[in-house]
This record gives sequence, structure tokens and C-alpha cells, in this order.
Amino acid sequence: MTATRFPPITNEPIENPPEAVRLQKVLARLGFGSRRVCDDMIADGRIRVDGEIAELGRRIDPSTAKVMVDDVPMGVAPDLVYYLLNKPTGVITSMSDPQGRPTVAELVPSTPQVHNVGRLDEQTSGLLILTNDGDLTHRLTHPSHGVEKEYVAHLDRDLSPLELRRLREGVELEDGPTAPAKVTRTDDKVVRIVIHEGRNRQVRRMFASLGANVERLVRTRVGPIADRRLAPGAWRMLDQGEVRELEIAHHEGGEGAA
Repeated sequence: MTATRFPPITNEPIENPPEAVRLQKVLARLGFGSRRVCDDMIADGRIRVDGEIAELGRRIDPSTAKVMVDDVPMGVAPDLVYYLLNKPTGVITSMSDPQGRPTVAELVPSTPQVHNVGRLDEQTSGLLILTNDGDLTHRLTHPSHGVEKEYVAHLDRDLSPLELRRLREGVELEDGPTAPAKVTRTDDKVVRIVIHEGRNRQVRRMFASLGANVERLVRTRVGPIADRRLAPGAWRMLDQGEVRELEIAHHEGGEGAA
């Protein structure tokens, strides 16, 4: 009869699960106010944890808990980072490139590893968000959420009032009609356009459908996030207030697109 084998006895300590943290401490870290203010938010039933209304004294594991404030999801894991990059032209929106072209990964810290939220083509410059928050990335890039992106387009000619109206109503592309855009002529051959879709090279194709070529394209805003002082190639951290604004923008955009 074969003897039963038991694992060897060792003196190594058993690893404990992550220590739970008081919910109001997590909310205060996110910038919602003092712990007393956060207690009031919990008492008012404004906070849900894993789908249930939180009670005073609730402790959570921030690395796994799903927290919603006023029905808006909030990233609470302590190691989440959010970068705002002003991507220059000639840099591709990728974390690596087999052809050796410069990438956005070379412009932000290498650790922790992040990914881009949406894309800008190689010849388009402007604001791009990079993060390791996969949940926020999914919410911001999902077609149903409709987060606005604003661009300034320098064209090879002026657009007529009729052409501006066509953009505002939606134009026909090879992959289907676009949603109505917000369009403003700001100068000779310069147009500010706001869309909430994320198709490949969409803005350039919208102008091309009218027979106008884009000579320079700059993304100036992502949802509520803009920064005119951020130089090309430079990046900065988004603060917690800006992250909350992004979450709210996705929530409101999703409702509007439904």
C-alpha cells in the first residue's frame, strides 16, 4: 500500500489576504472630502460596494471592490495611474512597434505598465490618456458611452455654410453615417469639431467626404479634460478630480447615447 504523501512542514509564515480599509478613508483619498464628509455620503446611501448600498463602518479591499458613487463607477485600487500626454506628430499610438517607430510608450514612465485610451493616428497630435485602469478604459472607449473628443482641424480650403451643416447633421462614410458633430468655424480654413465616436481616422474621413483635406489635426479635449499649457511630448498625472470628471462624463455620455 502506497503511503500518503503530505506537504513538508515549513517555518514560512502564511500570507494573509490584503488588509481591508475603511470605505470613508478610500473615498477621502479620492478627493471626495474629509472622512466626516465621506461618512455623510455613506449615511445618505450614495455609495454602493459590489452592488449593495454601503453602511457606516464598511471595510473594503480596494484591489477588488467595485465602488459606485451616485451610481457612477470609481476606480479605487491604490496602484492605478492616469497620464495625460500631448502626443506629437510622428509618434504612433502603440506601446511597442515592430518597425521601430517612436511610440507613446517612450514618452511616459515605463512602470507601472499602462495602455492608451483610444488612439490618435501618426500625423495627428494632441491629448491622449494612458492608464492601467482597464475598467475605465473600457467605459471610455465603448461606443455606447459617447465621450466627447474635440479637435482643431486646419484645412486646405474654407468650408461653406452648407458643408458645415452637413457635418452637424452627420455625413456618410464607407462604414456608415456618422453621428451629428458639433462644428464651429474659428478662422480661415480652421474648424473646431467635436465628435463622440471613435472610428479609425474618423475626423479626417469626415472632411474628405466633403472634398476637403486636413493639413493639420490637433485633439484639444477628451471629455472634460483639456490642457493648453502641456507642451508637445510632455505628460502629467491626472488628479483625482479630473479622473472623477472622466467617470461622470462616461456615465452621462452613455445615458445620452442610449
